[in-house]
Amino acid sequence: MAFWDELDRFGGAPALVGEDGAVTSYAALAAAADRWAAGLGPGRQLVFLLCENTAPTVTAYLGCLRARHVPLLLDARLRRALLDGLVAAYQPQAVVTPDGAIEPRPAPPVTLHADLALLLTTSGTTGSPKLVRLAARNLDANAAGIVATLGITAADRPITSLPLHYSYGLSVLHSHLAAGAATVLTGRSVLERAFFACADRTTATSLAGVPYTYQLLDRLGFFAAYSHPSLVTFTQAGGKLAPDLARAVAAHCAAHGRRFFTMYGQTEAAPRMACLPAERALDKLGSVGWPLPGGSVSLDDGELVYRGPNVMLGYATARADLARGDDCHGVLRTGDRATIDADGAVTITGRSARFLKITGQRLSLDEIEAALNSSGVTVAAVGGDDRLVLVTTDAAAADGLRRAVRRRFGIHPAHVEVHAVGALPLDSRGKVRYTELQEAFG
Repeated sequence: MAFWDELDRFGGAPALVGEDGAVTSYAALAAAADRWAAGLGPGRQLVFLLCENTAPTVTAYLGCLRARHVPLLLDARLRRALLDGLVAAYQPQAVVTPDGAIEPRPAPPVTLHADLALLLTTSGTTGSPKLVRLAARNLDANAAGIVATLGITAADRPITSLPLHYSYGLSVLHSHLAAGAATVLTGRSVLERAFFACADRTTATSLAGVPYTYQLLDRLGFFAAYSHPSLVTFTQAGGKLAPDLARAVAAHCAAHGRRFFTMYGQTEAAPRMACLPAERALDKLGSVGWPLPGGSVSLDDGELVYRGPNVMLGYATARADLARGDDCHGVLRTGDRATIDADGAVTITGRSARFLKITGQRLSLDEIEAALNSSGVTVAAVGGDDRLVLVTTDAAAADGLRRAVRRRFGIHPAHVEVHAVGALPLDSRGKVRYTELQEAFG
């Protein structure tokens, strides 16, 4: 059985802790999830779950998993037009609001593959109809691998520094529920004093972050003036952390008896694939470490290929795809270029596909470019982790492009550079020479 089917085994132990200190036990959480799921009615259903870092969201999510409904997790703040597009594409039988309220939707019957347990988006808040199809075995295997790799016990207590609709944030919840640990729920940002006041008050023991999280903490002097004794474990994924900052965080943790784990993953792997143990954080700096238990890696012409029980069933781009079985058979071509050293440790060196990550969100450069070009401005998109670079032939379009990517894709202007050129470099086929633009501006 998957971990969500066995919540009751932890009985009265705390499962969720609210900002106000209110505790929900495992037994109470399981009962509440089952009661909530009963409200959906008979039959296996496709459910859109609008998520916040709250007990009602967790309850509804676990209710779906326990009753074998299939949820798609979405940001509760997703723009209405994008939500409407997804609803039109997939026709869910219910949409669930952040407070757990069920809004039934008229929809024709849907065929859901027997193995399908969860749907996640591939590209943050863009509203793309491309979804990742995950099986129960994918989620359960990944949670178990993370528990083993990080040594998570029932005494651990993470705080939700990442959103639950984001695969990395969701995996924090999964791994700690699998270990019988309590998760502190807050929707506050690490920029808010109230976030760390909550962490101190609830004796949170671990914090997960993407590179941007650690950049913010560094600007705030968080590690230089450390004053949160219960927080002893830090994990980082969602892109590559700058070497100097990674070294500083790892050195701080090593000097003060704390732990810093660098991890690597993709939503397509439910989502974590590799981890650099805390004790190797300095001597293997820059590496993402070794595959999680049950996983293995290899290189195919420089591209990292991952094999493991956590690899997705495949993608969906339309409702009919929800009936598909396992297209991947445990093999994921990551689209990342990498090296593997003599010890078997993996270092990511770049991306072979046109994707980037900004504040942990995986975004398609082709999708961004197509959306901007449809407005009549000629744009080519390149960039790197935490930086989108737009090259345009319209020098007056810079401010408009920044507003457009913020409105359409949720990318803050601080992460956007715009460069004007007389003409985009094209090859003999009339295709943009992205390598040239990347070398010039990326």
